[in-house]
Amino acid sequence: MPSDSPRNSLPFEPNRKRKKAAGASEGKSVQNLNKDQRQSAQAQAVQKSAKTSSSTRTSRTARSEASIPEGVSRRMFRRMVIFSGVPTFLGVGVFFLSYFLLINQILDVPKYAVFLTTLGCFGLGVVGLSYGALSASWDEDRLGGWFGASEFKVNFGRLTEAWRTSRKSS
Repeated sequence: MPSDSPRNSLPFEPNRKRKKAAGASEGKSVQNLNKDQRQSAQAQAVQKSAKTSSSTRTSRTARSEASIPEGVSRRMFRRMVIFSGVPTFLGVGVFFLSYFLLINQILDVPKYAVFLTTLGCFGLGVVGLSYGALSASWDEDRLGGWFGASEFKVNFGRLTEAWRTSRKSS
């Protein structure tokens, strides 16, 4: 996806960068002030905490608006379970099946074959986690395809674009 082309942002994408907290770099120490200055500093601190509590409420609201919608997260979870769970259970099944075959002397399976097959299944499970999240449609109103190849292309493009912009900014 070219970086100069405009794209529609997702409902849960942040619109701007977050500001860093100034906290430690503010003003003089309260111990170095006289009585009037201390009272003034304490009054300012009370006002500041009142503003902070109201801004905390608004930041919680903004956070909930910026979070992944429930339908999208369920869709991602379902795909992750399918694309990761099936290979993982196959890996465990291959391990127990080969153990059963060896113990009952039905078939002499080489240990490296069991190891490589199980490792391959577990590796597919790990890849399936990422593919499950990226192949889900990130649009609330659209379900997407069964396998999710077109959604994967779009979402992977968004991901790489975000990596590039974060690299340029740092």
